[in-house]
Amino acid sequence: MRHDRAHGNHRDSAADVREFFTPRAADWDSRFPDDDPAYAAAVADLGLRAGDAVLDAGCGTGRALPALRAAVGPRGTVLGFDLTPAMLAAAVRAGRDRDGVLALADVAGLPLRDGCLDAVFAAGLISHFADPETGLRELARVVRPNGSIALFHPVGRAALAARHGRQLTPDDLRAEPNLRPLLARCGWRLDAYTDEDTRYLALAVRQG
Repeated sequence: MRHDRAHGNHRDSAADVREFFTPRAADWDSRFPDDDPAYAAAVADLGLRAGDAVLDAGCGTGRALPALRAAVGPRGTVLGFDLTPAMLAAAVRAGRDRDGVLALADVAGLPLRDGCLDAVFAAGLISHFADPETGLRELARVVRPNGSIALFHPVGRAALAARHGRQLTPDDLRAEPNLRPLLARCGWRLDAYTDEDTRYLALAVRQG
């Protein structure tokens, strides 16, 4: 999922997500043509190593997959899961299935065993969870202790809100005072937080 709603307290059902993204899938990349460097920089900050297993949770058209593949190398595992078939089809058309295994899956109920991943990359995802705690706990379940998660967006909260003509609200889940305790309840420790016009990135570590 990419370029989520302007306010971080939004809740979407699976049907809502598909309804929003399906008609936008075909021209999604062309609407945001300059985002690739921001994705690459965020992946670099995730600190992946050669041979790691990483999930792009809510991968959309797969913008992060080439950078994730480059980070983990040919022996690593790159997965891209998304709820919207049209977005996955766009990822295939863009050739990004060469960089990772794409699958239709709900991030709130992953078809993965406990602790099988080293890291999760999630762009524009958190505000689309019907239940953020359930989603973040599920992501924690599939990541090994001391593994990492990156919650990313190519622009910051204020810039995204301004783009949509909205105001930031105090209950925005992506605000640091709200995000830190939310992550802690779900098995994560927030280690780094950036919210500026050109990037939003929260990095957290899976607690044992």
